Amino acid sequence: MLVTEQEQLKAELQELATRHGRRRDALLPMVQEVQRRHGHVSSYAMQVIADLLDIHPVEVHSVVSFYSFLSARPLGRFVIRVCRTISCDMAGKDRVARQLENDLKIKFGETTPDGQFTLEWANCLGMCDQGPAILVNEQVFTGVTPEQVHGILEQCRRRFSAHALAQTAEHAV
Repeated sequence: MLVTEQEQLKAELQELATRHGRRRDALLPMVQEVQRRHGHVSSYAMQVIADLLDIHPVEVHSVVSFYSFLSARPLGRFVIRVCRTISCDMAGKDRVARQLENDLKIKFGETTPDGQFTLEWANCLGMCDQGPAILVNEQVFTGVTPEQVHGILEQCRRRFSAHALAQTAEHAV
């Protein structure tokens, strides 16, 4: 019997509801976990979460759309967020942002065609004294210059290649 992606996701969400409880206060941990595992919170996931927590789907959608680190649309494997506070602006964030757009050939709010990179703005990364700052998934880079952008992207590509190679070897065993 073949299990569909939706059935698999529903089973995952039921397990999360068991772990976090079926009260409204489980909403944020559940959507955060879905985001971490799947790179976004789909409409289907929002509906199932609403059903499991006995809340209206618009409440789930409101949470997903409110928090900038949650997304209803698929994001790249590497989400690059550039801080756009005034201190990072004064430290040269526009040049770094332009270099990212040039190297990746996408604009902010877009994902590369291969699904590897998404560019987004962040309102603050808490690194005001070390700008310009960027966040790549969970890794912070500070004092970033346009010249460093290529190396940061290459580091991501190497991590992806190593991860893909390890998964291939794991499936071969």
